[in-house]
Amino acid sequence: MSTAAAREAVMAVCDEVERVIVGKREAVETVLVAILAGGHILLEDLPGLGKTLLARSLAKVLGLQFARIQFTPDLLPSDLTGATVLDPATRQLTFRPGPVFTQVLLADELNRTPPKTQAALLEAMAEGQVSADGETRILPRPFIVLATDNPIEYEGTYPLPEAQLDRFTARVRLGYLAPADEEEMVRRSLAHRTDPVALRTLTSAAQVLALVAAMDAIEMHPDITSYVVRLVNATRSHPGAEVGASPRGSLALTRMSRGRALLAGRDFVVPDDIKAVAVAALGHRIGVKPELWVRRVTGDDIVTQVLAEVPTPPTRPVVAPDAAIR
Repeated sequence: MSTAAAREAVMAVCDEVERVIVGKREAVETVLVAILAGGHILLEDLPGLGKTLLARSLAKVLGLQFARIQFTPDLLPSDLTGATVLDPATRQLTFRPGPVFTQVLLADELNRTPPKTQAALLEAMAEGQVSADGETRILPRPFIVLATDNPIEYEGTYPLPEAQLDRFTARVRLGYLAPADEEEMVRRSLAHRTDPVALRTLTSAAQVLALVAAMDAIEMHPDITSYVVRLVNATRSHPGAEVGASPRGSLALTRMSRGRALLAGRDFVVPDDIKAVAVAALGHRIGVKPELWVRRVTGDDIVTQVLAEVPTPPTRPVVAPDAAIR
């Protein structure tokens, strides 16, 4: 698939999702870029801002199998991955797959379940497989986890461990709507009354994988690659960071910047692509020192400071050798 065709398909998906997600084009694009980067997304924001609706809408428009599981304190790992049960008809033990065997998994309120159940997702997110009863079972492709997290309610919740946060390619916050957008949302609700908007399916699983493969054609100049590494290393040496971004952060930032270039219709990455996705790709990977955490300094703030301090490489056009001689 060419870059132009891939961009046209991606923009059509964003346009279709915007029929139900009002005023959040940038967030929709960031989530879609993370999906094309082959990653998982943590939707962290206040209740009622459309996190679940966004996940359902993307799965529908992309034509992917969708499953939702509500994470609760009594949820067991087998409730997620599946379990071996006795089949009454055959009187034999058979494996019954859990909801993780899907293409888009909505892990709703992930931080409400104990660490043991949270850990059950780690292998699935990192390896695309589930090990149970001594057997490894491959998950469908693509496999995307869209997890939601309520950042303000702490009673009855379990903080996500660093190892799990690092598995998410991006963390996205939707935020409140602007007044004009909220009015538009209310008007649409009145117009449709009780009938939900019927979204069209524009792609299939095979086409999504083709879009992911199309990102391999997006070129990165060595100067841009060096810029990514310098940004990530700067988070590790930042005086406010207890723990900086991991090497997995470098890979996530690289892949997402290629997706941002694709949205812009380019087959090469520029520094602005890196800057556009750096907070989403790196902010959740940084552990802030306790004395700054109580002052509400976040990993996003540290990434923003790093972007301002690390020198930006020049954007130079690629000149053909014979043109340079002239």
